[in-house]
Amino acid sequence: MKKIAFSVLATSALATMIAVGDAEASSYTVKPGDSLWKIASANETSVSQIKELNNLSTDFIFPKQTLNLSETKVTAQSTPVAAKTAEKPAATSTHTVKSGDTLGAIANKYKTSVSSIQSLNNISNHIIYPGQVLKVQGTPAKTATVSTPLKPAAPKVNAPAPSTTSTYIVKSGDTLGRIANLYKTTVKNIQQLNGISSHIIYPGQALKVSGTVKAKPTAPKPATPAPAAPKPAVPTNPANTNYTIVSGDTLSGIAYRHRTTVDQLMKWNNLTSTSIRVGQKLKIGASGEVSPISAPSKVPTAPPTVVGNALFEKVIAIATPLQGIPYVWGGASTSGFDCSGFIYYVYKQAGLDVSRTSTTGFDARSYDVSKPQPGDLVFFSNTYRPGISHMGIYIGNNQFIHAGGDRVQITSLSNTYWNSKFDSFKRLYAAD
Repeated sequence: MKKIAFSVLATSALATMIAVGDAEASSYTVKPGDSLWKIASANETSVSQIKELNNLSTDFIFPKQTLNLSETKVTAQSTPVAAKTAEKPAATSTHTVKSGDTLGAIANKYKTSVSSIQSLNNISNHIIYPGQVLKVQGTPAKTATVSTPLKPAAPKVNAPAPSTTSTYIVKSGDTLGRIANLYKTTVKNIQQLNGISSHIIYPGQALKVSGTVKAKPTAPKPATPAPAAPKPAVPTNPANTNYTIVSGDTLSGIAYRHRTTVDQLMKWNNLTSTSIRVGQKLKIGASGEVSPISAPSKVPTAPPTVVGNALFEKVIAIATPLQGIPYVWGGASTSGFDCSGFIYYVYKQAGLDVSRTSTTGFDARSYDVSKPQPGDLVFFSNTYRPGISHMGIYIGNNQFIHAGGDRVQITSLSNTYWNSKFDSFKRLYAAD
């Protein structure tokens, strides 16, 4: 009888341990030195998902704190029947891409994979654009189709509409690459339509855009942009022009886009420091003052050919030995780097005078490249915050070097986490 009782108790204890082990698989106990970003990377999830599961309003965490990493594991164990019914409606439905979406984020939302979405939509890269309608499979897809079956079809009609639009007004933060993606055309076509040879554009500029450019190059049309050459000269007399600061702006970025200097901007606005805030209005130019912008108009005459080979070789040679240096928020020296501080240090040491700025600042000062070469920049979005939030240096062979996690390291772009956060390859304007 005692043996039977002992056997029952042992079995019960073992079952309890297994249950506890299963529950712990969906949680994590914070250790000293941890951050939400580090925990999210290690567990292939996102900072925003961890904050939502744990009702966190800030990124602050503390040692021995227990964080929920997933709610699906517990639900699947406690209600296996519900899980099975949730799996059943995996019929194909659609998702309309919103600004800031990535294939990785959409895959997470619909509990599917990036490769599955690529296969369903016959796409081989990670480039998507707002308004694009994607076929998806997953649990949330059922509610999307049942509630409004006709609504996802509406964007399909609207999506091609941009190809019929004749002009596009440049907004702050735009690049030719992004505009080309939005209108399903190429940078070269936009340059030809507007008679420009460089990648420099400015807020408020009107660009001719069309997805069917081949129908437009009649003889008179390419000739008309020639008289329009004064259009880029609009910013050359910026008297009484105001600019409203948006998230990610820096004085140096604003000065670069308006072809002036930081000192001049500070003088026009009586600024005593380079600190600016979102929503603040800046005067670009001053009454009766001739702007120094017209002189740099000669700069775009240098075509953006691959002039930076020697620079890029230096960049790789300087960056590679820095592996192992610890990650330090705000760091920009060999004592410790954050991701943008690492880029700033390496390029500066290689001989390119760049300003210390954030990931969004570097993003605004660079243009998209379809065929990156070692030394170009690689950007990632929606890591620890929405939008462009991480960057590194492409070193070839599908790898990049960056200050990420707890140190400077080389990572493959095929890595599950980074592949889902990939945004674009870019080249600094100053590197040409």
